[in-house]
Amino acid sequence: MRDVLQRLTDALERGREQILCQVVETKGSTPQKAGALMVVDPDGGQSGTLGGGCVEAEVKQKAIRRIGETGAEIHLFILDHDYAWADGLICGGKMVIAAEALRGLDPLAYFRVYQQLLQAGEGYTEAVVIDEERAGAAVGCRFLFDHNGTLAAAWPATQTPGAAVKGVIPLSDRPRPSVKAGVAFLPTLPRIRLIVVGGGHVGQGVANLAAQADFEVWVVDDRHQYANAERFPMATRIVVGPIDEVLPALEITPQTYALIVTRGHGHDQEALYHLAPTPASYVGLIGSRRKIRLIFASLREMGFSEAVLGRVAAPVGLDIGSQTVPEIAISIVAELIARRNCGPGGQASRPALEPAPDEVPVTGLTPP
Repeated sequence: MRDVLQRLTDALERGREQILCQVVETKGSTPQKAGALMVVDPDGGQSGTLGGGCVEAEVKQKAIRRIGETGAEIHLFILDHDYAWADGLICGGKMVIAAEALRGLDPLAYFRVYQQLLQAGEGYTEAVVIDEERAGAAVGCRFLFDHNGTLAAAWPATQTPGAAVKGVIPLSDRPRPSVKAGVAFLPTLPRIRLIVVGGGHVGQGVANLAAQADFEVWVVDDRHQYANAERFPMATRIVVGPIDEVLPALEITPQTYALIVTRGHGHDQEALYHLAPTPASYVGLIGSRRKIRLIFASLREMGFSEAVLGRVAAPVGLDIGSQTVPEIAISIVAELIARRNCGPGGQASRPALEPAPDEVPVTGLTPP
């Protein structure tokens, strides 16, 4: 998304016309979901994707024909006939795609605000008119609302949101893309900060994958040789110091996930002591079930309640039979993505308090 918007604003700034193509509604199984962007040059170059295949190729052809035109077009694709068969993908879904040629400084101002909201990471909602009669505004009119639901930008700039304001759902409710009264609402949820406590092999593997999945990665370790920019070039922040000093000083909010993958039992317990009571909406702990029960028992003796301990995801990671470090990292990041995209119900690891055989390692490895 960042690359697509950067290419779009760079081109508009140079006075070069661009065609913006966006998936505004989907139903059923589709190769891309609502909100996906593709920018097409007059010479046929593109940035971003609508899922590839015949649908993308046809949209691209239609987009190029809109060079010099005004207004947006809406295209409907049913993926259970010619398109699906031609690509070998019998999706059976529906995609609605809006395409519009953009030129000049007015759309540039709108998409610069778009970039700012994306960079801020606090979330936003874009509302796109796809039915003029129902919405009472021209097809292709766009409105950006910040994380508070306040109007941040409109395209055209003189357009008032009208009915669009009524359909904006607070981001705290984790809304999905939807269409109401002829307006497509495309929310981008706040970016999640992932604090990885432990700079060993597993922590490094998780950080790499999590950054690619658009988590803001922070790394904490008491060893500089493990927590440094060379090992973690993807990290937004690297904090080196004693766990009992570093963790209490960090800003932790409900938009924070914390993962404990330190090198030993004592460090794990110390990290969990500081992280379990925080507002972090996810706290995960790696290790064998026996180790986890021992840590929990110790924390109970220190006064931790079952409610606090019960919210800890332990053992961490989806059960995919992971053995190697890359497999372990994949299982953990998959769980993080499920939690982010689906809420608490998407977190599929077994709670640590559930009875299980002793000495069964969750991952097959202990992080260094």
